[in-house]
Amino acid sequence: MRDPYAILGVRRNAGQEEIKAAWRSLAKAVHPDHNQDDPLATERFAEAGRAYELLRDPVRRGRYDWARREAELRRMEAMKEKMRGPEVAEEPVGAETAEEAVSRIFGVEPQTAASASRMKASARPEKTGAAANAELVAEPKPEPPRAETATARRSIAPAAELVSAIVQRIRGRIAKTAEKVPDLSIDVPVSIEDVINRARVPVELPEGETLRISIPAGTTDGQTIRLKEQGYRVTGMARGDVVATLRIGQDGPFRTRRLDLVTTLPLDLENAVLGCETMIETPNGPVAVTVPAWSGSDKVIRVPGKGLPRTDGERGDLLVELRLVLHEKPDDKVMDLMRSQRDGLYL
Repeated sequence: MRDPYAILGVRRNAGQEEIKAAWRSLAKAVHPDHNQDDPLATERFAEAGRAYELLRDPVRRGRYDWARREAELRRMEAMKEKMRGPEVAEEPVGAETAEEAVSRIFGVEPQTAASASRMKASARPEKTGAAANAELVAEPKPEPPRAETATARRSIAPAAELVSAIVQRIRGRIAKTAEKVPDLSIDVPVSIEDVINRARVPVELPEGETLRISIPAGTTDGQTIRLKEQGYRVTGMARGDVVATLRIGQDGPFRTRRLDLVTTLPLDLENAVLGCETMIETPNGPVAVTVPAWSGSDKVIRVPGKGLPRTDGERGDLLVELRLVLHEKPDDKVMDLMRSQRDGLYL
C-alpha cells in the first residue's frame, strides 16, 4: 500500500477533521459511478478507502507512523554502509627504534647508518701518496657488535610501536570528518493562543522522548526551529538535528497573515448602509469596532496592536473583513424598498 497521507493529500500531523474532509473530497472525485470511463476508478476508490480506515484509527495510525520512521532509519543506515564501503584492514605497525619513532612524530627523516657513514667520509681529509695506497691495500676490520646497543634497541622497540599506533589513531581521528545523519523534519501544530502566550509546546523525538520548546516572539506560520542533535542516532555518525516547522491553526474564527490576525464580521443590510459600533471577541480580549456608513463586503477595518507579538515587543494588527448577510426570513419592507429602487417605484 502506498503512503496513506499521500493518497489522501494531507500532512502527517493532520487532525481527524482534516483527514475526514480529505477522504470525502477524494471519494467524491474517484467514485466509480462518477468515473465510468476510467477502468482504474474502482481500484483508486478502494485504495482511498483503505488509507482513510488506517488514518482514522489512532492505534493503527500510530503503528504505521512508527514503522515508517523505523524504515527510514534502516534506509539511512544502509545508505551510510554503502557510502562508507568495505573496511580496509590496518597494516600492522612494524618494530622501529626510538629515534625513528620520534623522527616520524616530528616529521624529520631518521638518519640512517649509510648516510652517517657518507657524512663521516666526506668530513675526513683526503690522504695522498703512500698513506692512500696503504688504505687501499689494508682491509678495514669490522667492528664487533655491541651487546648494549642491541639490547637498548630491543627495549625501545615496543615503546616505539605504542607511540606509532597512538599517533596514527590521533591523526586519523583529527583528519576524519564525522558524517552526520540527515536532519529529521517534523510539523508541530500550534494554536494562535499558543503563539500569543509564547507557550511551550511538546515535540516528540525519534527515540520516543518528548521535548517542550518555547515559541519565540515574531513567530509566523511555517517558521522553523532547529533542535541540535535531537534527531536519529546511527552508530558511527554524528546525530542529526530535528527541524520543527510551526503550523498555526487556521480553522478557527481567526487566521494569520504574517503577524496580523484576520477575522470576519457579518453585517446585515441596515448596519452596512447606516454604519454601527460593535464588540468582537479576539484572542487578546474584546475589541470595539466602528463600522463606517455605507460599508460593503470589500471593506477591511484595521485595529492596530491586536495581532501576534513581534520581536520588538509590539504587536501586529487585527484585520476585520466585513461580510454582508441577510436575515434568515425575508423582510417585506426591505424587499419593497429594493423593488422600488430597481423598478423606479416610490411608495
